[in-house]
Amino acid sequence: MSEMTIEAATFRQVLGYYPTGVCVITALDADRKPIGLVVGSFTSISLDPPLVGFLPDKNSYSWGLIEKAGHFCVNVLAADQTDLCRQIASPGDKFAGVEYTLSKHDLPVLEGAMAAIECQLVNIVSAGDHWLVMGLVLGLEAKRETTPMLFFRGRYGGFAENA
Repeated sequence: MSEMTIEAATFRQVLGYYPTGVCVITALDADRKPIGLVVGSFTSISLDPPLVGFLPDKNSYSWGLIEKAGHFCVNVLAADQTDLCRQIASPGDKFAGVEYTLSKHDLPVLEGAMAAIECQLVNIVSAGDHWLVMGLVLGLEAKRETTPMLFFRGRYGGFAENA
């Protein structure tokens, strides 16, 4: 049985038909400055123990800083936070003008996020050109009831309920 070659552009296009939520993974660096990474690959893994996961690119500079921190916060973004998402996804000062508070676990929680899930890093597994990062949930809170930010076919948007 021969393997079929999958073109990267085709892979990205077809999987773009699957909408994902958008989160910002935050932590503090060694100088206590906030660091952040936008992901669309967040998921729950286990209820007992409570584990979550996400998949950062192996070449991500921000991920390297978060890994060194040893713990992180998953900030679930709302549909009205597109500008914040784009800012944190861009190079440069990702947190210029960004409002956040520090949680009891000393993690940045973004103002306006729908939920915050604080985690201790427990495992990292190689997964092709990404890492599968697993975190033990230390605390979590639903912060705001609103429409979530979704990523679909290369664009950000919201969710519309059927009547």
